[in-house]
Amino acid sequence: MKYKKEDLRIVFMGTPDFAVESLKILVENGFNIAGVITSPDKPAGRGQKIKKSPVKLYAEKAQLKVLQPVNLKDPEFLEELRSLNAGLQVVVAFRMLPEVVWNMPPLGTFNLHASLLPQYRGAAPINWAVMNGEKETGVTTFFLRHEIDTGNIILQEKIEIGPDDNAGIVHDKLMILGAKLVLKTVNLILEDKVEPVPQDKIAGGEELKPAPKIFKEDCRIDWSRPAQVIHNKIRGLSPYPAAWSRIVLNTGEKIQVKIYESELMNCDSALPGVVNSDGRHFIEVGTGNGCVRIKRLQLAGKKQLPVQDFLRGFDISTVTGFE
Repeated sequence: MKYKKEDLRIVFMGTPDFAVESLKILVENGFNIAGVITSPDKPAGRGQKIKKSPVKLYAEKAQLKVLQPVNLKDPEFLEELRSLNAGLQVVVAFRMLPEVVWNMPPLGTFNLHASLLPQYRGAAPINWAVMNGEKETGVTTFFLRHEIDTGNIILQEKIEIGPDDNAGIVHDKLMILGAKLVLKTVNLILEDKVEPVPQDKIAGGEELKPAPKIFKEDCRIDWSRPAQVIHNKIRGLSPYPAAWSRIVLNTGEKIQVKIYESELMNCDSALPGVVNSDGRHFIEVGTGNGCVRIKRLQLAGKKQLPVQDFLRGFDISTVTGFE
């Protein structure tokens, strides 16, 4: 079915900052956003103040209609969604949709995913790509179907991952690149020039790496692993949710610490978890192969600090090691 640009009604679905850029580019290019679906407002922070999603904040500013269903199968929500009469639905960083939702518009529903599918299907593709030491990643648009992140691919764009890029840097690069790809995809659909490609044709028999949701225990550093693996883990989890370890004091007390930035060092004789520091400028921790110099860290309940500032208020001589 062909549409003129002014006649194509689009429903946009998304929640975090990553999705805002894609919604914004559609609005700024004159597309008719019939409605925006985002997560319900929820209490957050110490004061438990009600917080709106970044997508809702932008949608309100742009004077767009906003729906915030708790249950995507709720008959009342489905009726309201139908009444928007969308020809196309665009999904960026939202949640899993039931078929009754993604199958609703005549032109279908496409999703923007922050990896080069079929690699890194799942909830945390950016983190896992950096943690696994990938040299490149990218964004993919694809039509939704039953199994998550498996639909036919519309377009892809690649970027390089720098050796010291963390997940936050890669996130911001992909957010901008992804928005441009969303715009390109909508225009392609509008022109009826889409030629979707099944993911198994792109995979070419290579082993698929997953990107499951990350839990606290996934973030713990195992100092017996090689230094490069630990360095990749630290940057792949920075700034969120952050890699962590425990500092062991000579009293036997253990203090949890988050590590946000590190550097690889040559120190072959260092043992896993053993600390080397001048007490003022650096902290190095031994690994299973070489050592890692910690550059930014945060004690539980304290501020995140550069290592030099941390050492001004912490007596590193009381530390027997990291575990």
